[in-house]
Amino acid sequence: MAKQLTAEDARQSLLAHVEAKGLEAYLKFGPVMDGAALQRLLADRAFVRYPCEIVFDAGPLEPGEFAVPLPKGERPEDGFTMVVHPCFEQNVDHLAYAVLYQLVPVNYGEFASADEAETFGAAALGLTRDEYYDALCDISDQLGATVPELNPADLPGCGGGGCTCG
Repeated sequence: MAKQLTAEDARQSLLAHVEAKGLEAYLKFGPVMDGAALQRLLADRAFVRYPCEIVFDAGPLEPGEFAVPLPKGERPEDGFTMVVHPCFEQNVDHLAYAVLYQLVPVNYGEFASADEAETFGAAALGLTRDEYYDALCDISDQLGATVPELNPADLPGCGGGGCTCG
């Protein structure tokens, strides 16, 4: 008799999948994810399931958010507008960090969590998850905000109080 799959099995499978996709993205578009590489990634349906364009606008962002994907229509196939804080328009070195984090909910919807977002972003940038999270903390600190949708106490490297983003 086959083993019954659990919710934890599904979560681990999704986590392994997003890490593999992140590594593929790194190999195809890295090692430096500049603005041009990020645009190529956004256009590649092997990595971004639905059309996605970047717009720099703080208006739709909640306090503490540096980017958020907004649906363009009723169906995901209509695409998304990745609304990014305007400070990233002049700081393209950090643009990929913000956008990669938010691509996971574009691709996986409500099944995505901070774990998958950090894992994908880290792999796509060739970083460890802790390095990626620390970079998100630094970016967030520069905005005077907190990293969105994360509880620092639940993350390795941040629960001990070493991170200033929470």
